[in-house]
Amino acid sequence: MSNENTNSNNDDLLLQHEIEVIQGILESKSKYRKIVQAGIARWVKDFQDGRIEIKTVEDLKKLIEIDIELQKEEL
Repeated sequence: MSNENTNSNNDDLLLQHEIEVIQGILESKSKYRKIVQAGIARWVKDFQDGRIEIKTVEDLKKLIEIDIELQKEEL
């Protein structure tokens, strides 16, 4: 096997690994967004039902910031 073929095979393996890592990250982000969205929906429901008072709005703000940050990274 020539040195050129070895380098090409190594490059292919590295590229395949990078693709798999990126796919894993994208899948994780999608799952995190679902969790964040569920948290926001629950917060809104609890707020509407009177179980959460305005003083805890910081929790909602954090969830929204996380959701926006995850969306930005998708662009």
